[in-house]
Amino acid sequence: MNKMSPNATRLLTSMIGGALALTVPMLTPSTAEACGGTFCDTGPTAMPVDQTGENILFHLGDTSVEAHIQIQYDPESEAEEFAWVIPVTAIPEFEVGSDLLFTAMLQGSVPSYGMQVQNDFCGDGGDEGGALTGSGGEGAGDTGDGDNGEEPGGPDVVLSTSVGAFEIAVLDGGTVEGLMTWLSDNGYQQDPAAEPILAEYLEEEFLFVAMKLSNRAGVDEIHPIVIRYDGDEPCVPIRLTRIAAVDDMDIRTFFLQDARVVPENFRHVLVNPLKLDWLNNADNYKEVISMAVDADEANGHAFVTEYAGPSNVIQTWQVYGGWTSAPFLNFDVDPVGVIQELENQGLMFCDADWGTECTYMHPLLESIVSQYIPVPDALAANEFYSCLECYADQIDVDAWNPDGFAARLDERVIEPAIRAVDLVEQNPFLTRMYTTLSPGEMTADPIFKVNTTLPEVPNIRFATQENHCDGSASVVLPDGREILFPSAGDMTWPEFGDEMPWEEEIDQENMADNAPLINLVDNTDQIDALLEEHNNKALEEMPGADDDPSMAAGCGCMIDDDDGRGGLALGFATLALLGLVRRRKAS
Repeated sequence: MNKMSPNATRLLTSMIGGALALTVPMLTPSTAEACGGTFCDTGPTAMPVDQTGENILFHLGDTSVEAHIQIQYDPESEAEEFAWVIPVTAIPEFEVGSDLLFTAMLQGSVPSYGMQVQNDFCGDGGDEGGALTGSGGEGAGDTGDGDNGEEPGGPDVVLSTSVGAFEIAVLDGGTVEGLMTWLSDNGYQQDPAAEPILAEYLEEEFLFVAMKLSNRAGVDEIHPIVIRYDGDEPCVPIRLTRIAAVDDMDIRTFFLQDARVVPENFRHVLVNPLKLDWLNNADNYKEVISMAVDADEANGHAFVTEYAGPSNVIQTWQVYGGWTSAPFLNFDVDPVGVIQELENQGLMFCDADWGTECTYMHPLLESIVSQYIPVPDALAANEFYSCLECYADQIDVDAWNPDGFAARLDERVIEPAIRAVDLVEQNPFLTRMYTTLSPGEMTADPIFKVNTTLPEVPNIRFATQENHCDGSASVVLPDGREILFPSAGDMTWPEFGDEMPWEEEIDQENMADNAPLINLVDNTDQIDALLEEHNNKALEEMPGADDDPSMAAGCGCMIDDDDGRGGLALGFATLALLGLVRRRKAS
């Protein structure tokens, strides 16, 4: 089977749920929406894996692409198995990824919107200070023998390996019928609607990575996977996802590079900030993004940039705490001192006197500890682990294996963290992009590229609310635009009417390397005109407008002369009539 040239090979991922994951929704129709695109365990009582979000991080090297894929799940889920399929164009390498990398990356780059409140000084001892309020706007195996099995048209298994908690098979060739049969025989439920889409990928000469939890692993052992392959284009295939996707499904991608990354075949959108409800910390954020990327010229195939800037917003101390597995090899007979050593390294904390559950500083640590030092049936975990020496006669010494414990700790906790920190420190720039897609829009796979000419995009965005002496108010956005409100005590964010666009700009990538984006839509003048219309109407409704239009807004009062400045009438209306402050846009 002929493959694409290395410079055209792409990791193809699919997206589901609250953000992004590498999954293929081959589910029965009755469970497709509940599973959110993830394979359920087989059988007549198959339960979906409840997911709270999925994220993917790309890094583009000189000759290869690296993808870190995180699957978050609900620990209360009743699902007992978890699996997914990834279309690829080359046989990848696999590693265990770091959950803590995604946690630190999400926290450091989340878009945050807030308001600083200021009060005009009106000569009565009023407070001129401000208060901030805000909120966030929203992660070498054994080669197979190539045996097709007994099914005609079945795929070749060109790689079979285990990585962390997952068993992985890479499938090559065959017919779509043979592929569906192989997946069925190996425990993957399917949706017949997937067949034509799988046939497209087969015709385009893709391979498939089939991945599922091993028989010995539970969903509490699900961890990120790192996939590395030859190529030069990060790409996210979403065609299969449309089978089980819901409307306006969240998709979020991250990139660690030396410069900003933009979509190559999708558009880039700058949202109209007037559409965000700044008075409520942009709690309509998703609606605004969804409407903006669905606008004409974006057509549902577009991303917004939530953050583009220094990667040091990722606090690497949260990812790796200097842990080492070496001390655990000393407990060769029994593990009495293991918990104390974990506490010394900051990985775990237990205290029976507190009466609370043990605290694990890594999401995979609890499953490792419980496997090698299982809790006796008659004891609570906190009671047992906080004083192993007290229950030395109840420790299951047959379960304890110092070599196995140290190796598992290295594989799933320590080594992924060290590699993650290295990745952050070697790549000074982080890009975070977001969009929403509905099933009908999942017809093209977004591709991304580095562009060194584009500016940074901050993720912290604060507006300023200015309360004036006459009871009116104004809100100044980060781009300099000002919105007037007749009453500071009764403020709701204006809708501005149907004419106000959701998007300010729509751009597309220039096919030339590192060229500026090509502007397709620029609604700046229309937005400014509609804002001026709104402000003029607000002026007419302000206190005193009927008696003295010149005093219809702003402080409209005299500043005391105590500071030697003399009496100055500070009328906001005058400023408004002189024109709005032009703002600097972030592309």
